[in-house]
Amino acid sequence: MNAYNLIIALSCVIIFSHIFNFVSKRTKVPSVILLILLGVGIKLVMDFYEYSQDALIFSTLEVLGIVGLIMIVLEAAIDLELSKDKWPIIWKSFVVALLSLMVCAFSISFIINQVFQEDPIISLVYAIPLSIMSSAIVIPSVNGLFEDKKEFMIYESTFSDILGIMFFYFLIENVGTENTGTVVYSIIGNIVITIVVSIAISYALVLLFQRLVGDVKLFMLIAVLILLYAIGKQLHLSSLVIILVFGLLLNNTNLFFFGKIKSWVDSKMISGILKDLHLVTRESAFVVRTFFFVVFGTTIDFRALLNLEIVGVSLIIVAVFYLSRFLLLKAFFIKKSILPELFITPRGLITVLLFFSIPAHLTSDTFNSDIILITILATSIIMTWGLIRFSGTEPELAPEEVIADALEKDNQSSKEVSYFVSRMSDEAEEAADKEVLAEEEKHEEGDEEPEDQEPKS
Repeated sequence: MNAYNLIIALSCVIIFSHIFNFVSKRTKVPSVILLILLGVGIKLVMDFYEYSQDALIFSTLEVLGIVGLIMIVLEAAIDLELSKDKWPIIWKSFVVALLSLMVCAFSISFIINQVFQEDPIISLVYAIPLSIMSSAIVIPSVNGLFEDKKEFMIYESTFSDILGIMFFYFLIENVGTENTGTVVYSIIGNIVITIVVSIAISYALVLLFQRLVGDVKLFMLIAVLILLYAIGKQLHLSSLVIILVFGLLLNNTNLFFFGKIKSWVDSKMISGILKDLHLVTRESAFVVRTFFFVVFGTTIDFRALLNLEIVGVSLIIVAVFYLSRFLLLKAFFIKKSILPELFITPRGLITVLLFFSIPAHLTSDTFNSDIILITILATSIIMTWGLIRFSGTEPELAPEEVIADALEKDNQSSKEVSYFVSRMSDEAEEAADKEVLAEEEKHEEGDEEPEDQEPKS
């Protein structure tokens, strides 16, 4: 393929992705599904013209996945506002993400162990990627939800990504360690070091970049974040926490910069950086997400759907997702509707990325990778149906919330009535004053008229 044909193909992919976004808003079908189908179509064209796919496509997929993950988490972090009002959503989403990850991971590990007769540790290594909710699919798909549901899903999917990645790398780095205490100390130490380093780096970056002069510093900021992420991975730190903490700190400087250090921050400059960063991250995440899922679509082989055993195992795994999610959401939202959140638990970018990151000594000879494809497609289709069916319904309120809402509406209506009544009375008074003035002027004119007339002879 010559350079011009490649440019034409890449441009068409971007254009199609924008069209898919428009279709997604109208139909509630996630654009990710359409991008994967576009990739499948591209693969058919490549096969027809006998273009070969070599190992380069898998390395490209991994790089796109890493950059896309950074952009997506940064985009979500700079949209999240921390306050006392948000605290219930934050802690509930964190606990739901953590418990869901653990329940799904160990349940799926048991299924893989029993079906494929695989080693328990290797089964767990393969189960973790399948247990992580994809923020790359969730975040662009929940824009049409009510604000509280939207924020909950963004927090939960982001926490699921971070906790899942930490769990995965903790496991593969401590395989073979017989001393449980060593593993516990390693995990706690990693978490503490990651959080301390993330906070220190985030403060330094905010203070540094608000003082940089120039028009092209945003991509430098993104390059620094990607560099820090890669270095953190090499040092076996949970680098995604660095991205999350930086985004939260940048969007909540009034919370993190207090007391004497509050004077270190130029609010006007930070506001400008945030505005520009919103645009850059949104556009960059869009482009990277587009090519990731299109390239992923070119690796799909739909012949896996003809293997009934693999389809059956995949659907059992999907059933575990929704059963555990139903129980957890019901436990935390007893008096509220859990729709359509119940159906929003797709697998995607992180699942594929971690699957390609499994070390050679932990790979399975019996596990069928087509299970990854089927779970991604099944969860995305179910999420699509849930969004179409339930995203337009009003959330159910607890009785005390209904009463409070009614009182608030009554107060608003009473204020509106009193306003219009006062307006009417004011207008009536003005009209009466005008009539009095008109009568006085008419009377004065009547008194002056005889003086102007000449006396009759």
